[in-house]
Amino acid sequence: MEEEKVRIAILGAGIFVKTQYIPRLAEISDIVEVGAIWSRSEVSARGAVELARRHFPGVECKWGDGGLDEIIQDKSLPAVAVVLAGQVQVDMSLGLLKAGKHVLQEKPASASYTEIEKALTSYHSICANSSSRPIWAVAENYRFEPVFVECKKLVADIGDIMSVQLIVEGSMNSSNPYFSSSWRRDFTGGFILDMGVHFIAGLRMLVGCELTSVSATTTHVDLTLPPPDTITSSFQLENGSSGVFVMVVSSRSPKIFWRVVGLKGTLQIERGNQDGKHGYLSTYDSADRTSSTFYPFCGVTEELKAFLKDVSSAGKKGNLHEPETRCSFIEGARDVAVLDAMLESAAKHGEPVNIKKL
Repeated sequence: MEEEKVRIAILGAGIFVKTQYIPRLAEISDIVEVGAIWSRSEVSARGAVELARRHFPGVECKWGDGGLDEIIQDKSLPAVAVVLAGQVQVDMSLGLLKAGKHVLQEKPASASYTEIEKALTSYHSICANSSSRPIWAVAENYRFEPVFVECKKLVADIGDIMSVQLIVEGSMNSSNPYFSSSWRRDFTGGFILDMGVHFIAGLRMLVGCELTSVSATTTHVDLTLPPPDTITSSFQLENGSSGVFVMVVSSRSPKIFWRVVGLKGTLQIERGNQDGKHGYLSTYDSADRTSSTFYPFCGVTEELKAFLKDVSSAGKKGNLHEPETRCSFIEGARDVAVLDAMLESAAKHGEPVNIKKL
């Protein structure tokens, strides 16, 4: 018997909706139907709907307060993807959750640890007063990229961890479509927080344990970018080992890699491309063997599939299905907590800061 498609609405009609959400959802149109796309602006909403109708002919165009209320009241739309400015996503998500909708919110999970605390208190209150527990997921595709899933299994083979390096030399310049994004420029932490949660998510998944404390400094060199545009941090892991995180928002020679050095070998993941496909090259090196594997990007599609599976299972009576933890709000919040501690340390001129536990 064919599974019934999950109908969802998308709040937001910006670059990421047009270049990622609509194409990736189209790839899995056998399990999903986009019922509506909403934006504050009618013009923006219509632009995204025009693209979506190539794959989802029945998608409706919604805008403004009236359109948002229509989505909230529409019981045929059990799930909503919130793809809005980082400053408003949490409040919007909580409003939808209170209305009984399952929510997939884009990263970052929040703007700060303070917002995380308030958000979790509100969410627990919503769940306590609801007969069903609405799902609050955060879209973090790095936790679904096959390279991190597979390399996590290999970390044990390189022995006790001695050192971890995460080096990010980004390419956020005027040729990048997100360069002029106004909300990111008004966001505390700027691109460091917005982009950085991805890299911290990959780090946490790869090493398989939490970061406990950090010491960091930041600078603002490229005045075309919001501050800070660089961060250098040392960090301590709960397994006793330590590492460094260096991020430059925009470099003339972009390079991104995670490297774990163990007693028995090394494991490295590096962003790159092969045969015209963008993805990650993993390199494993030990006394026994050396191997390299390239993994094309596919995390966005996989995280969407996981969320839709959770929504489908939640709608079945008597189902005890536990939502996928990799896209839970709490996991996204832990990524933010790490960067929040780094930014706090930098504000205190490198003073060590313990990462708040969640």
